[in-house]
Amino acid sequence: MDFRPDDSVQAVAGLAAEVLRGEAGTGQAWPALAKAGLLAVALPEDLDGDGLGTGGVCALLTEVGRAAAPVPALATLALGVLPLAELATAEQRAAWLPGAATGDELLTAALHEPSRPFPARPAVSARSDRGWTLSGTKTGVPYAAEAARTVVTATAEDGEPAVFVVDGPVDAAASHAAGATPEYTVRFDGTPAQRLGPDVAAVYRFATLGALAVGDGALAGALDLTTAHLASRHQFGRPLAAFQAVAGQVADVYIAARTVHLATLTAGWTGDQSDVDIAAYWFADQAPLAMATCHHLHGGLGVDADYPLHRYSSLVADLVRFTGGQTERLARVEV
Repeated sequence: MDFRPDDSVQAVAGLAAEVLRGEAGTGQAWPALAKAGLLAVALPEDLDGDGLGTGGVCALLTEVGRAAAPVPALATLALGVLPLAELATAEQRAAWLPGAATGDELLTAALHEPSRPFPARPAVSARSDRGWTLSGTKTGVPYAAEAARTVVTATAEDGEPAVFVVDGPVDAAASHAAGATPEYTVRFDGTPAQRLGPDVAAVYRFATLGALAVGDGALAGALDLTTAHLASRHQFGRPLAAFQAVAGQVADVYIAARTVHLATLTAGWTGDQSDVDIAAYWFADQAPLAMATCHHLHGGLGVDADYPLHRYSSLVADLVRFTGGQTERLARVEV
């Protein structure tokens, strides 16, 4: 099977890399991505989008991770645009998606609950009484205070899980995150919502694939940063990269990064839940170890807040937590 991306997806990756190369650290990356038309990659063609779906979004998110760019791409595209493009009606898509494509509106999803990442049967409840309302708590919601609308998983009155959308502001309290992405605890108390449908698994799959794509890029970016440092830093008259012990540790990071890349690519290509679970477990297991090695190889420079490595390690830490962590992901892998 040929897993190579088609020309359109490769073009998205190339353009995203070019845009982020100049804007990643300036605070203008998000408007620049919008101006380049990259935020419309997953919009259907009837909304002037490219219709590239998960493949286009993951290509963009990988470059976002490679640059460790502090932009709301994961929240808006993987947590918002992809499920809305899949589950919303044509009328709802026309109302909700164009603002995200121009960068004027942010989207997000409230998926996790206290000690329950991606719950199959959410504790947040949905009631239908002259319209749907939601009650309960979600945690670790990225950009919740800034988002124009929020995709929410909840359990309806019939006991079945379903997907809802809260259109407008939510009750959001800031919570801790390692990196630059703002996260919130969101409380619903009779909050009006619109029901999209029962496909909670699809929303979780989009979110996990998006996080894996960003993590794939972040590992690659950290590896590039580390190898460049080792090639330029000298000890005893030789570059650090020339020492066998150092070369062996870099090789371990390379193997971890390439394996995460291949597992993520496979999961995105097939869309099969078992492939997604395997890729998520491998990322949660290997990414923190690889980042620790990158920090070790940088020595004291690696913990300098003015040096970019911390952006990669904090991003990876947040992504591992977002996917549920090693133990949670291993429990989901079917043997």
